[in-house]
Amino acid sequence: MATNRSQRLRKKLCVDEFQELGFELNLEFKENLADDAIDAFLDAFLKEAMEANGLGYVGGDDYGLVCLQKRGSVSEEQRAKVEAWLKSRDELTKAEVSPLLDVWYPEKPINPVA
Repeated sequence: MATNRSQRLRKKLCVDEFQELGFELNLEFKENLADDAIDAFLDAFLKEAMEANGLGYVGGDDYGLVCLQKRGSVSEEQRAKVEAWLKSRDELTKAEVSPLLDVWYPEKPINPVA
């Protein structure tokens, strides 16, 4: 595809200055955790870690992608808040939070901040 794109097309494709960043989560729950405890954790996660920070979550109970609820990029501060929230929970044995990545084209590097 041509690299000389109009601003409108770059915005539509979420590339260059319109790149959107998010991060991936990998969670492991304690082995004998009841299903209702996992459901309660996920409810709290969505309310306290996602909605409270203006974030959205796409995925399952053990793996997913975090991005903004609206168009734009997750900040490093938001990522750190979610990571801290997850690490404070005793329902988990492991919580891996990836570095920020391009949510539309994960294989592409992150654009430097201008």
